[in-house]
Amino acid sequence: MIYSTEVQNMCPVAKGAYHGPAPIPEEGKWVQAKEIKDISGLTHGVGWCAPQQGACKLTLNVKDGIIEEALVETLGCSGMTHSAAMASEILIGKTLLEALNTDLVCDAINTAMRELFLQIVYGRTQTAFSEGGLPIGASLEDLGKGLRSQVGTMFATKEKGPRYLEMAEGYCTRIALNKDDEIIGYEFVNLGKMMDAIKKGVDANEALEKAKGHYGQFDAAVKYIDPRHE
Repeated sequence: MIYSTEVQNMCPVAKGAYHGPAPIPEEGKWVQAKEIKDISGLTHGVGWCAPQQGACKLTLNVKDGIIEEALVETLGCSGMTHSAAMASEILIGKTLLEALNTDLVCDAINTAMRELFLQIVYGRTQTAFSEGGLPIGASLEDLGKGLRSQVGTMFATKEKGPRYLEMAEGYCTRIALNKDDEIIGYEFVNLGKMMDAIKKGVDANEALEKAKGHYGQFDAAVKYIDPRHE
């Protein structure tokens, strides 16, 4: 190590007491994190690319500094879905520091990794006060039984008004309108349930009908419209 002349000519002054870093909450314990292996927790990060064409929600479950579980959800960019596929292979088994300094193929995913890293090293994780944290596989609960991301897609114009295209419940097939042409409910298809039924041998049309549901005052509507074609 090289010291400047100015430092070499300084007289030594003793360093006072050292109490270490402030403890952060991790999986129900207070931890003084000094090394990457001291970090554990499950949390989420949201990122975006420079043109803000797409976004990524990244969920990681970290145990002793190692990424044991990754859930990569993307929105708005077709290329990002392929990047997510690669990122899912890249992330698992890496330390948090390795993942932060790895090209995760897409800037939105890289940004999500940065935001997640900040939360987890400052003790702001979802499992900060959960003793033992969450088991590997816990992020799948965010997807529900159909194992599909919670997506909302709406389109609207001043001329023709809003169209509900997809809700958390599923793919919107019909919008219910009252006598003033105001939306009072919608019909949806749970695509996860539909595909599960088809895989079990149920006829596609029957599976479609069984996977349908509705929300709001759907039965009281004066008319129904297809949000994609009317």
